[in-house]
Parts: sequence; structure tokens; C-alpha cells
Amino acid sequence: MHRRYLYPFRTHRLPHVVTDILIIGGGVAGLRAAIAASEGAEVLVVSKQQLFESNTYYAQGGIATVLRPEDSFASHIHDTLQTGCGLSDQAAVETVVKEAPARIEELIRWGANFDRETDGKLAFGREGGHSFARIVHALGDATGRELANCLGAVARSREPISILEHTFILDLLTVDGRCIGALAWTPQRGLFTIFARQTLLASGGAGALFRETTNPPIATADGLAMAWRAGAKLRDVEMVQFHPTTIYIAGATRFLISEAVRGEGAKLIDRSGYRFMPDYHPMAELAPRDVVSRCILAQMGKTGATHVFLDCRHMGEEGFKSRFPGIYAVCRRFGINPGQQPIPVHPSAHYMVGGIWCDLQGRSSLENLYAIGEAAYTGLHGANRLASNSLIEALVFGKRAGEDAAARLAGHSRPPEAPRLAAEIPPSDRTELDMPDVLSSLRSLLWRNAGIERVGPRLNEAVEIIDFWSHYLLDKVFDSPPGWELQNMLQVGRLITAAAGARQETRGVHYRTDFPTADDVHWRCHLDWPASAVQPIPAAV
Repeated sequence: MHRRYLYPFRTHRLPHVVTDILIIGGGVAGLRAAIAASEGAEVLVVSKQQLFESNTYYAQGGIATVLRPEDSFASHIHDTLQTGCGLSDQAAVETVVKEAPARIEELIRWGANFDRETDGKLAFGREGGHSFARIVHALGDATGRELANCLGAVARSREPISILEHTFILDLLTVDGRCIGALAWTPQRGLFTIFARQTLLASGGAGALFRETTNPPIATADGLAMAWRAGAKLRDVEMVQFHPTTIYIAGATRFLISEAVRGEGAKLIDRSGYRFMPDYHPMAELAPRDVVSRCILAQMGKTGATHVFLDCRHMGEEGFKSRFPGIYAVCRRFGINPGQQPIPVHPSAHYMVGGIWCDLQGRSSLENLYAIGEAAYTGLHGANRLASNSLIEALVFGKRAGEDAAARLAGHSRPPEAPRLAAEIPPSDRTELDMPDVLSSLRSLLWRNAGIERVGPRLNEAVEIIDFWSHYLLDKVFDSPPGWELQNMLQVGRLITAAAGARQETRGVHYRTDFPTADDVHWRCHLDWPASAVQPIPAAV
């Protein structure tokens, strides 16, 4: 079921805010874009929760960049393309890799405190899929927190930047196929409109759609849903990356164990203590994430276990605590000493590889709308994201989009008055389902039927079940974020399952047990979703 807006409104009856550039999302992509755009425009950054409640803040591993003489752009480009399994865009990969060093150097100038060796040089780690140790990190295993703090401080110091926290964006406002701002809500002021000459979506990912996830609860795919309803093109939404190692304690919240731990030599073992990864892949624990996740599932199936173990005992307690202080603290809260006993781990949904299509400036298919960060499909990741390529993608495209959005305002004055828009939604006569029950069931359904391993009949079943729930929930008008989030999750969950059903092959993070090999003849292509589409449209690579 497709409905243009989630809530009825008449703009001339609502309070409104006017700005040059609206940025939806306060993670690394949104903040870097705000800093860039503030050089030539007034900027309003809107955050769904407090500014730092984002996937950025929880990112552990680090940022991939070529800064060592023995490394090379060619190697980083090769590793990224290899991991992308034939769907990456060469120009996007080259852009990010070649602009990455400058983005790291400016962060250092702004005060980012990256970890260093005893001689004062930057410390580099190695992660899965990388040919060299090229991952810079901060605070051991809290790179995202340091990045968020650094960029947040710079953004708050810029006079043209305003920040609005605890504000939910329901929908993008459009006139004649162009974005003119957004419909927003806060508990204090209720519904209001934000009119902007350019809008940047940096709203993050969709991990909360799955029962097992490393993402915070706010990652409910809101940006993908509102962009699709507004008419922007989405690409390859079946591509969802699952991280192989999250702490598995039955009944407890999952917690990410960074890939950097395996980069420091940790081994995966099964319940009998057997190291199994060399049986599956020549890169063993440092194979790409999709490979490691599937190997863990296979070994769990062989041994009849609910999880495997990450063995870090070679580091010793003090060594582990020094390198990964945050992970160590979490392990100790669960009664685990990683220097003395293996950590129980299990794969979880981690990163939305597909997203809102955009070009090398971050421009989406909808005029005056940009997409950056995890919400975007830039072409960098293709069918699978190389470890630690996400933060650098957000930095590079955040700067590019912010600069481009500000430059497009030059010579154009603001409209003399706000446009009058209205949306009417007829009352529903259908029964309302129990929202918490549907939310829990949806997340379990997507994990079970559209998770790490997929098969046609179960994907079709998932689409049918989501359609049933949607019939009773997408026709309703809710008056608070939990209802709007659930509607967004239903729409994007259906897109993911339908796209996974359409792609009849295995490629990157998309693994079909009924089509276990890649099919370059028929499926080395993108799947695009225009607004209201019930089937994707293949597009050339």
C-alpha cells in the first residue's frame, strides 16, 4: 500500500521554519555536510534524538585511508571493488579512496585524537578484506565517538549552523517534482514545516528492522521510506550487511565486537574449541564480512550451537583492555574476561548497503534532494561494504554534498512566501492491529526470512505477511513517532524482501540458498525502485 504522506496537513495552518539548507540527521555525514555548507549558506541540522544518538557514535573499528608509503590508492581501490562483487561504481570508489587522506588530515587539524604509536605516528589496524593495515582509529575502539565529538564541536562553533534535536521528520515536502523541505514534529510544538532551498538526507540506516542488530533503536529506515514516498529512486535495497561478531548472551542486547579485534589476531572457534575459518576461506577470519557471517552459520549448523566464540586470549587481559577498552568493559559486565576466556558471538544486521541513489555530488533523482551516509547508495560499496569504508564515505560525500548544495544557492534568492500545500487522508474503517506485537513480529520475520540466508518461498511468505500488516497499519494516521516508525519499517521491510526475492542469484551480502552462485549474465545489474513500484527495474552497472 502506497500513501504519499503519513499525516494530513495544510501548510498555511502550521508554524514554519525557513532555512537555506536542511540536513536531516546528525551523524558524520550530516555534520560534515553542515560544516561544508556553512561556508556559503544558513544550515539547519535536525536530529531525531540527541545529536550524537546515531550509528556514527557507536562505530568502533575506524576509518580506512591510504596514508602509509607501502600502501597505495590502487590497492585500496582493488580491495573495495573486490568486496563489492561487481556492483561498485569505479568513479565512486576512486573518488572516496583518493579524497580520503585529505578528510583525515582536516579532522586532525580540527582536533580529532586518533590513536598513535609510541613514536607519535598514527597507529593503523587491519580489517577483513584489506590488503594492508590502513585503518586509523581513536580511543582504541571508539572511533565513532571521537569523530562525532570532533565534528559536533566544529559544527556548533559555526554561526550559520543551527541544530534542532529531538525532532522527528515525517515526510519530505515536494512541489512539481522538487523537494522544498520537510514536515516535522516535536513533543513541545507538535507538527510544523521546514522550508529549505536544498535538503540533505543523512538519516542513517535500517538495522532496527531486524531482530538481531548492532544498530541503536533509532535506525528505523525513516529516510529511505520518506525518500521513496517523495519519488526519489532507491537502489539495491536487498543488500543488507550482517556483521559476523556481536556478543551473544541469550536475552541480552547484542553488542558489536569490532572487526579490528580479528585484525589483531583473534580467532573464531566452535563449541569444541576448533578453529574453523581456514576450512572455508583462505583469508580465514579476515575474509569479507558476508563470507565470515555465512561460515559462522554453517559451523553453527554443523555443531548444533546457537553461537560460536571469538578467541582473543593471545592478547592477554591487559593487552585487550588497552587496545579495546570499550569492548573490554562490556565483556566484563557480562562476566567475561576476554583475556582468559573466548567471547560468545553471533552475526547481526549491521549496515544498509543499498539506499537512495545519488551521484558523485550526493544529488538524488529528486530535484533539490541530496542523500549521504548510510541512507545513500553512492556506488562505493556495490554488493558488500569493505570494513571501515563507511565513515570515510560519509566524510567524503558529506563535504561534496554540502559544498554543492551551497554553491547551487548562489545567485538565487529565497521565495517571497512559503508555498501552500495540503494532504488529506480519509479516516480508516479497518481494525487497528497491536503495534508492539507487529513491530516485534516484523523484526523476527525479516531476521528469519530475509536475513543472512534467503530462499524464494520464505521471501514470498514475508512479502505476503508484511502486506497483511500493511493493510491494517498503513491506512492509519498516528500522532507520535512509534506509529510513524512502524509505518516506515513496514514499507522498507517490504522493499527489502521483494528486492531479495527478485534477485535470483547470490552476490555479496545477498545469499540465496536456492541460487547459490553469482549470475553475471542475468543479474550483474542494479535493481532500482521508483516511487510506488511493486517490482524493481533492472539498471545497468
